Amino acid sequence: MKTTPHARGPSAGGAAETGFSYSRAQFEDLVDQALAHARKLGASDAGAEASEGCGLSVGVRRGQLESVERNRDKSLGVTVYLGQRRGNASTSDFSPAAVRQTVQAAYDIARFTAEDPVAGLPDAQDVAPTASHRDLDLFHPWSLTSEEAARIALECEAAAMQTHQRITNSEGASVSAQQSHFFSAHTHGFRGGYASSRHSISVAPIASLPGRRGQMQRDAWYSSERDAAHLATPEAVGRYAAERALSRLGARKIATTECPVLFEAPLAAGLLGSFVQAVSGGALYRKSSFLVDALGKPVFPAHIDVAEDPFIPQGKGSSPFDDEGVRVAPRKVVEGGRVAGYFLSSYSARKLGMHTTGNAGGSHNLTLTSRRTRAGDDLDAMLRKLGTGLFVIELMGQGVNLVTGDYSRGASGFWVENGEIAYPVQEITIAGNLRAMFKGIEAVGADAYGYGAKTVGSMLVNRMKVAGS
Repeated sequence: MKTTPHARGPSAGGAAETGFSYSRAQFEDLVDQALAHARKLGASDAGAEASEGCGLSVGVRRGQLESVERNRDKSLGVTVYLGQRRGNASTSDFSPAAVRQTVQAAYDIARFTAEDPVAGLPDAQDVAPTASHRDLDLFHPWSLTSEEAARIALECEAAAMQTHQRITNSEGASVSAQQSHFFSAHTHGFRGGYASSRHSISVAPIASLPGRRGQMQRDAWYSSERDAAHLATPEAVGRYAAERALSRLGARKIATTECPVLFEAPLAAGLLGSFVQAVSGGALYRKSSFLVDALGKPVFPAHIDVAEDPFIPQGKGSSPFDDEGVRVAPRKVVEGGRVAGYFLSSYSARKLGMHTTGNAGGSHNLTLTSRRTRAGDDLDAMLRKLGTGLFVIELMGQGVNLVTGDYSRGASGFWVENGEIAYPVQEITIAGNLRAMFKGIEAVGADAYGYGAKTVGSMLVNRMKVAGS
């Protein structure tokens, strides 16, 4: 794959050098214009952010080009405070007149908004100093033409189709190259911004058993990286997606039962995501979480730890500061099974009478580990630990209630007997309660997989209800 030199962002040169229409200097000027006008109107505090994103997405299906999409968008967002009243407005017009009108709109909204006793910019002592902003190597533009993207997507789909004669159809393959940059500042001393990129290859093949009605199975796989040079090859993505689809042929229902459940690593990352939502500020101060007041209490078994690190080079969740410009730092979120920290913005922290954790905008890179995990605990070893039970590789539906912790999802996967896969299963539902599921984690595999900004291996939960035939 062809990539451009690893530019460090718009500030490293002119906008044209990075594929952007605007430079860092132009964004700084826009933001400064907005803040100056807010002060002129009489705002007690104000913040502004200018951003731009652009990219290319190409899709193919059955060996034919299906879609070519180019996106380019820009925005200036302005927040104005009049004491503890807040107004926000945005525009995609960067002309001086439009900047003034947007600030005026935010100011007028603030004038007629009810006072909120905890509204306001982050405290000045929490703001990340400009000198501390790390270069986390997040920007790797991919100079990809639509023809090159189509060729890669076609190679990926062809590799899937050629894996086995039972791969008979495809929902298509796609290639995406995206990049963006921003600059923001506010009147409590923050000034900062950076560029980032995200590129991907994906495919979804369909397998079928000839002569057997209804025996069709699909699966999909993808590779996503900030640097296109680190993407898996199109052939590898295609072959693995095909192998996954083939492995599901002959799937059947099973009788309703209770048994241990092994979650494949990408699905285990989803369970970690549910935990993050349950201990995030908005859910906590609204008391719409089953983990209200969980700080310092055991939620997982004592062998489980969760770490957050915003400073991983090229990490999907890496950032030198949060969305408010607050400093961030590596920390333990769960230590020895106990909740050691929430995910709080300045606003949610004030609502809870606590201190911001630098998580405005969400969590950073999270890694869940078990102190029991050994280097040899690959997927085969985890299946042996499962013994007899269900290995889940796909979940469907949105059956997660964060208020009660109740969990019920449609599922597909494999029935495992004596540590070995016996046959694929489908059209089942797994159910439990997240509180019991978290406490029931018996093992985490060494097959760690980075799903977005979350990294975790396959996860064995001791017992769940499985509804089948």
